[in-house]
Amino acid sequence: MIQITLPDNSVREFEEAVNGYDIARSISNQLAKAVLSISVNGEVWDLSRKIENDSSIKLHTWNDSEGQETFWHSSAHVLAEAIEFYYPGTKFGIGPTVDTGFYYDIDLPADKIISEKDLQKVEQKMLELARQKNEIIRSEISKADAIALFTEKNDELKQELISELEDGTITLYSQGNFTDLCRGPHLPNTSYIKAIKLTAIAGAYWRGDEKNKMLTRIYGVTFPKQKMLEEYLVMIEEAKKRDHRKIGKEMQLFGFSEAVGQGLPLWLPKGTQLRMQLEDFLKKVQKKYGYEQVMTPHIGDVKLYKTSGHYEKYGKDSFQPITTPSEGEEYLLKPMNCPHHCEIYKMWPRSYKDLPVRMAEFGTVYRYEQSGELHGLTRVRSFTQDDAHIFCRPDQLKEEFIKVIDIIFIIFKALSFENYTAQISLRDPNKPEKYIGSVENWDKAEQAIIEACKEKGLNTVTELGEAAFYGPKLDFMIKDAIGRSWQLGTIQVDYNLPERFELEYIGADDNRHRPVMIHRAPFGSMERFVAVLIEHTAGKFPLWLTPEQAVILPISEKYNDYAKKVSDFLNICDIRTVVDNRNEKIGRKIRDNELKRIPYLLIVGEKEAETESVSVRRQGEGDKGTMTNSEFVDFITKEVRDQLSGLYN
Repeated sequence: MIQITLPDNSVREFEEAVNGYDIARSISNQLAKAVLSISVNGEVWDLSRKIENDSSIKLHTWNDSEGQETFWHSSAHVLAEAIEFYYPGTKFGIGPTVDTGFYYDIDLPADKIISEKDLQKVEQKMLELARQKNEIIRSEISKADAIALFTEKNDELKQELISELEDGTITLYSQGNFTDLCRGPHLPNTSYIKAIKLTAIAGAYWRGDEKNKMLTRIYGVTFPKQKMLEEYLVMIEEAKKRDHRKIGKEMQLFGFSEAVGQGLPLWLPKGTQLRMQLEDFLKKVQKKYGYEQVMTPHIGDVKLYKTSGHYEKYGKDSFQPITTPSEGEEYLLKPMNCPHHCEIYKMWPRSYKDLPVRMAEFGTVYRYEQSGELHGLTRVRSFTQDDAHIFCRPDQLKEEFIKVIDIIFIIFKALSFENYTAQISLRDPNKPEKYIGSVENWDKAEQAIIEACKEKGLNTVTELGEAAFYGPKLDFMIKDAIGRSWQLGTIQVDYNLPERFELEYIGADDNRHRPVMIHRAPFGSMERFVAVLIEHTAGKFPLWLTPEQAVILPISEKYNDYAKKVSDFLNICDIRTVVDNRNEKIGRKIRDNELKRIPYLLIVGEKEAETESVSVRRQGEGDKGTMTNSEFVDFITKEVRDQLSGLYN
């Protein structure tokens, strides 16, 4: 008998080897129709693969990330089969899944080209192949046979990949007339794919290395229902309107300069104001929770990052070390703030009574991202983390962890992020080489996170292999206004850096003990957070946050002086106000400033000048009537107060 343990810890017994589809069918026919793949002891498998020993399993449908990845990975193979049909002799690189869909990197024959206009015929061929209901078959192959197969195909890209694999670990997947080197897993057959859209075509260096050949990358997305594709395309059109790069330019928030360098954002005055509002908001929250602000240099001795382990893990993604005239002296643009904070902790002896120590910094760090991976503010080479590190006793760990969750909830409430899931990111038990530290410390850290989430009643998912190299973490996955998922806010438990830096405190027993370290960044990075916030709000920020809360529009040049007088008064009252004194008609001024997403438009003319008042319009709501200047101050102050009500208390 084979015992299969389900996620709810119930056990089903089978008389012989069983596959995922059989398990699903034993539960319900409806589940058997929906299931796409299966996790067996934490590893995602094909549904058809036999389970021959007692195992813990989880079945994946379209509603699970693993199910979608299986679906899209299979779709990438169907794309490759269609490409091979129209462009025989094509060499195939890799075809992985991405956040939404998949891509395949291909090397077309020298006499062939593919452009945007060709994608529709490829889509149609993919649909034709999908409807053939071709079984997707997994087979194991020796390294020698795999090299021979792809040598015959004259595909040096696959030969290069195979050369790096261990014999006995190599698998192929075949469907129809197409065979590909692949680890899997895949759908049982191609008929699951009902709707297809190839979304883009671009160039990409082989294996992301600018020294290698430029390949053609084709992006696509597929769905099990046509309606899902239609809804997705509507969402994509809305996403284009909300693109933070487009809105950031329109609102003059940030920019980039080739002269400064790729991936190095320049914050313009309005964007800087936005960032300062976010930073001030978090500083107020942190003060309530007992944090102290620190500041650290932008560089550090290479030895510092070797001690922390960051040089080993991030060295290849960092800028080259900075050498000095002193022999053997090297510095690094800091990839993380935590080593610096560890050194601050060590500057004087600590007692158990001093803990927890909570230090926070808006610290700028640097990573050398490949130029092809840079994208607006979401992927940059210089970014500022709202970083903080808590050094606490083991008996304080859970309480401190819960307090950080509370801070993240305050931020989500203030910015209307209402739909979120907490992802518990644990180590991959099958790849211990990815992590530093003892198994005992990892066990304690993971258990603390799990218990804290239960105590807070969080809606959680657990992901193996997603932990940081030094410890497990809790990541908050939010859905924005149009349903896209983003990772915002992270909390990490770390027993390892205190070991590496030999951090200590004197306990009540007068002995030396190691503190536990919590890393946390509710925003993550200011750059990425602002990008997500722009796309979530379409640039219409909450009143307390928006860079310009009101604009004064004189109906003619005759009233410019009065407009300036009102602006000065409002700015003294801490209402961020500008004047539009262009020689334009008032209708044009209203339209232009609504496009700038300024919440309040204050129109002034003869009547307003005589009565010391303003005629008020609210973005998206229209006329709010006439108010005296003091009444408007009270009105807008109340709105800000209501938005932030209870968040600091």
